[in-house]
Amino acid sequence: MTEPWARPADQPPLGQAPQGPPPPQFPQGASGQPGPPPPGGPAGPGGPGGSGGSGGKLKRLFRDPLTIVLVVVIVVALVAAGVLAAELYARSRADDVVAAATECVVQDDVTVSFGASPFLIQHMTGHYGNISIETAGNQIRDAKGMKAQVNIDDVRLHDSGNSKGTIGALTATITWTADGIKQTVQDSIPVVGGFVTGVKTNPSDGTIELEAALGSSITTKPTVQDGGLALQVVNLSGLGFTLPRETVQPALDAFSTQLTKNYPLGIKADDVTVTDTGVTARFSTKDAQIPAGNDDPCFAGL
Repeated sequence: MTEPWARPADQPPLGQAPQGPPPPQFPQGASGQPGPPPPGGPAGPGGPGGSGGSGGKLKRLFRDPLTIVLVVVIVVALVAAGVLAAELYARSRADDVVAAATECVVQDDVTVSFGASPFLIQHMTGHYGNISIETAGNQIRDAKGMKAQVNIDDVRLHDSGNSKGTIGALTATITWTADGIKQTVQDSIPVVGGFVTGVKTNPSDGTIELEAALGSSITTKPTVQDGGLALQVVNLSGLGFTLPRETVQPALDAFSTQLTKNYPLGIKADDVTVTDTGVTARFSTKDAQIPAGNDDPCFAGL
């Protein structure tokens, strides 16, 4: 029987500290101080209960809405940059191809631009629209000082052997300077060209005056004839001009036919106007067949 006043068996004697489990021992460093706790413990960053592993980092990363938004924005930006680069390359390539074909036809430098519609979509469908072409203004074939502004729409490319496709609509505004007319007449019209020393335009009556030596002149009126341009002799004047009208008119007819014959795509003249600085003419065609490369080498690269 235990005495009621007896000390419990697990209670240390008076004056002695209670005994517990021994404190953890850590290896000592070189200075004799305790070193860091060993890695891999239950609460350590590398242990099973820690959050420092790669999986934990990814989980924390994708729990953050801002991080997800940033990732999405970066991916979208990369895709958009790739599409933009492809669009710019495709447009540049198309500009080069169309410019090469046009330069072959007009024999002058040109600049080409496509409309605002995404070009990649046009290229995938083979259906192009709103194409603008502008020549440098040096010449169109043998016509010096002639410049063209061309607008093309509804182009459909489909190689069928005898055609590269169709052009729904083409309009062209041609400007021809008075100095260019003079140079072209001098170079291209036998006999008559040797007499011409200058060109004067008269917008009031729509005529062009080919000036010659000793006050002589040939007054002509530009007109649309058989889908091309013609110069009709209105008057011959001056004592120094010795050529009869019967010689001048056939020479001008041959000259006009040479300028506008064999235009591709069935392009025809619609109207012509005399201005203070020269002549302006408008040409057009609709539903034109694009020639195959073996029919017209200028279109071989399309």
